[in-house]
Amino acid sequence: MTADTPLDPRYVPSTYDPASFDRPSVTVDVVLFAFRDNDLHVLLVRRKKWPYQDYWAIPGGFVNIAESLEDAALRELNEETGVDDVYLEQLYTFGEPDRDPRTRVISVVYFALVGADQARQVQGGDDAAEARWWAMTDLPPLAFDHDRILRYAHQRLRWKLEYTALGFLLLPETFTLSDLQAVYQVVLGERLDKRNFRRKILSTGVLEETEEYREGSPHRPARLYRFTAAAIELEQARRRFP
Repeated sequence: MTADTPLDPRYVPSTYDPASFDRPSVTVDVVLFAFRDNDLHVLLVRRKKWPYQDYWAIPGGFVNIAESLEDAALRELNEETGVDDVYLEQLYTFGEPDRDPRTRVISVVYFALVGADQARQVQGGDDAAEARWWAMTDLPPLAFDHDRILRYAHQRLRWKLEYTALGFLLLPETFTLSDLQAVYQVVLGERLDKRNFRRKILSTGVLEETEEYREGSPHRPARLYRFTAAAIELEQARRRFP
């Protein structure tokens, strides 16, 4: 079948001129969160080139003409930080006309959560002079509008943590309820009543007890919990089909 009739969706009339339309550039940025040293951290890279040379920025770059947005995000993340094998969720599109001094740039932002093992993969590369984790409570001056992007991503993480089992990505396979409460308190930015938190989180049915305890504390050994397989499966499905 050839694209030689107006009824064929592949048909392009000879009078059509794509150069008659403005062509903004498209980039992807990846906000990567991890829970490290009892604090919420974000992965940033120090830029090698103009604009904002030596400023810290969210990993990302321009989308190639023949690749999908998600493929571009995964490629840029790996090239700039060495991190791979993460599930990315599309966050938002930022497109203020003056957000980039180079040209008109629209950025599609993704975000992801990684555990401690993946967090240790980080290394600078490509056009990033350095890559490192920064505590969300102690960020450096950021390039472009990346401070706005991080604020939006952090707020989205707060919302999702309150109604999903997303916390399983920030914790080891087994953990105490105190560990889980610490994650919630840091992400939500507020102190939580211990008794109310435990009652509420256990009533959701997303956790199950293990037969193991954490030894070595001055208090009595603490029971270890894990997220149920059903809760994890539901959260993974929700992330695939938000």
